[in-house]
Amino acid sequence: MSNCDQFREMYEAYALGALDPPERAVLEAHLATGCAECAKSVAEARWLVSQLAYLAPEAATSDMLKGRLMQTVRSEAEAKSSSSVSTGATTTASGIPYWLSASIAALLLLTLYFAWDAHRLKDELRAANEQNQRNEQLVASAKGEFAATQQKLAAMEEQMAKMHRETAILTDPSSVKIMLAAQKIQAPQMVAMWHAKYGIVLTGQKVPMPSGNRVLQLWLIPKARGGKPMPSMTVRPDANGNFEVLVSNPPAAGSDTKALAITEEPAGGSAAPTTTPKWVGAMT
Repeated sequence: MSNCDQFREMYEAYALGALDPPERAVLEAHLATGCAECAKSVAEARWLVSQLAYLAPEAATSDMLKGRLMQTVRSEAEAKSSSSVSTGATTTASGIPYWLSASIAALLLLTLYFAWDAHRLKDELRAANEQNQRNEQLVASAKGEFAATQQKLAAMEEQMAKMHRETAILTDPSSVKIMLAAQKIQAPQMVAMWHAKYGIVLTGQKVPMPSGNRVLQLWLIPKARGGKPMPSMTVRPDANGNFEVLVSNPPAAGSDTKALAITEEPAGGSAAPTTTPKWVGAMT
């Protein structure tokens, strides 16, 4: 047995401060000789004890509890002292078996392992939570894109239905053509096509732009004596003075209307004409 073997079971107790003064003096005298192996072992034992300090909750042990613990350990040591010769077991000068110091060291290692494993599990749980959050964000983004796609599809379907209706009005022979002539202004005629089922398509080309943010508004003039003009759609020409507007649901039937008129109104239109008509066309 090497000279260091007799100290192997003292390292943890020394790091814990559990060695009696004589044993402590012997070990420190050996360390003073410059033994690298024992110095390394003591340093490792101190590191284990320091790590255990971080894991344990802050608590102060009462003197009574310390006394009872030491009394229990000494009693156990005295009970085993009779068998120490036959079995070859060794004890410290204070009666603490070396196996107890080894058990403490094993407990320290086991505690450190559990602490490391708990830290690893926390990291895995945090990573799983972060991944779950990213997945939720991807799902929310996909739902948003799906909703936007549905809106685009609905808008396309609406536009296609509008184009179909306009085509039917402009091409059906049963549609009534109404020419709206300019009144006291230099401007081209407007053309309205009225279909009894699909509505009215009003078109204009090279139409003078209304002043400011004002708009052009279509009115249906009823045949009934004293009937008031019925408001319909508003429109602003494009930069070239062109426009096309669909009136899907005219406010009156063609058979009850004697003429169409266009006035210039404030943005949003008016409930009753505020200016004299700039274009007028009679039903034929």
